[in-house]
Amino acid sequence: MSDTKLDRRGFLAGAAGLTGVALAVGAWRPVFAMDGESAGLHDALSPHANVKIGHIVLTLDGSPAGALLEAEGGGAFTEVNLAESNSVTVIRRIPGSTKWQPITLKRGLTNDRSVNEWIKGSIGGLSPVRSGEIAATDENFKLFTKTEFFNALITEIGFPALDAASRESAKMTIKMQPESTRIGAASGLVSKTSTAQQKWLVSNFKLTINGMDAAFVTKIDTINIKMNYASTDAGAGERLASIDIPNLKLTIPESQAADFIKWHQEFVIERKNGAENEKSGNLSFLSPDLKTEIFRLDLTGLGIFALDRDPLALTNQVRNVTAQLYCDKMDFNFKL
Repeated sequence: MSDTKLDRRGFLAGAAGLTGVALAVGAWRPVFAMDGESAGLHDALSPHANVKIGHIVLTLDGSPAGALLEAEGGGAFTEVNLAESNSVTVIRRIPGSTKWQPITLKRGLTNDRSVNEWIKGSIGGLSPVRSGEIAATDENFKLFTKTEFFNALITEIGFPALDAASRESAKMTIKMQPESTRIGAASGLVSKTSTAQQKWLVSNFKLTINGMDAAFVTKIDTINIKMNYASTDAGAGERLASIDIPNLKLTIPESQAADFIKWHQEFVIERKNGAENEKSGNLSFLSPDLKTEIFRLDLTGLGIFALDRDPLALTNQVRNVTAQLYCDKMDFNFKL
């Protein structure tokens, strides 16, 4: 599908807690889990309610787009409006237009080109529109349910908090707003290769900043990039209004933070903080063996605006400093 901007009535509406797709690898429970006497009726109406999900697969514009760790949202709902009434004791409510929840996807380390191009175009301000489906299989790769989504725009990309000392798995979060969805049963089998994912750890990263020694940065807080859409003057379409680029929050051992301390002294205290004093760099997300860059964020217009030291305490622990940097622009790039 081309990257044209489509008419999208009610595009950015959302409602918390409404029934939609809510999948995660493991035991499946519905969004509204009923207990007691109601449970038997629910199971009879929803024969897959207790199926253990083995795999979740994504399709974009008719082509396989890799495996997912979690998927949630996409349910339809209607606004409830107040009707005009002459009664003071009864206030009538009437349903309004039909809208659809946002969909949230979480993925591990998959180098799928179509998803990466969608992310790159969204962060780059191109507002690419995609349609596709999210399908779940049991542990034997047999499909049993799917959610089709149509004319979706990415509204947020979340990169995990990074920690060089951690062995926790990392997840990237993708939030998108579909124009509509269709949820139903599915059948058939998927190939094992379409569900393969490498283990991605939050320690698999490398930060570089020009003119700085950033090799000893041990932690980087979560990075969430948001695309904000606003209605056109005609009120029927959606256009990109702005992109929210977050600050970077870095942790460095004080003994290895000389460059950051000097930059803070010059940039904040001595007020040498013109555009010529800003820096650029990149944050690379690496393969499990730390040898290959899978994808990266290119950082432009970096400026340090705060530097805090750990409290003084009688302890043998390493004392750290926390540096906070603003960033004018982030670009997503990936290995071809």
